[in-house]
Amino acid sequence: MNLFSNTITTLERALDYSSLKQKTIADNIANVDTPNYKPKEVSFQKIFQEQLSQPFEAVRTDSRHFEFQNIPAESPITTQQNIQYNENGNGVDVDKEMSDMATNQIYYNAVTDRINGKFSTLQTVIRGGK
Repeated sequence: MNLFSNTITTLERALDYSSLKQKTIADNIANVDTPNYKPKEVSFQKIFQEQLSQPFEAVRTDSRHFEFQNIPAESPITTQQNIQYNENGNGVDVDKEMSDMATNQIYYNAVTDRINGKFSTLQTVIRGGK
């Protein structure tokens, strides 16, 4: 949705990131007793690079301008190696995962509040300031 600016689109992408992070954390917690399971994490930098690698059109009007290149996208989810918290080879730290989940929930709530504010502002404008 591209209404008047890219703010809502950016906030939608932030919700996508938060949703992916929540699913990854839930998978880690669900596999806390699975032997040899290694926890996964979502990398914001990889998602950012993926967005930058989206094809875009650029016109060079001068030979001194930079050339535009697409960067190949990588998976934003990585598996943590060489981590073992349990004797069965499992690498999930439940306390860390719960902390990450709480942090992600705060982030999600902040983004949804901001989106609600944007739509509230649009609604006010449509109603004529009433």
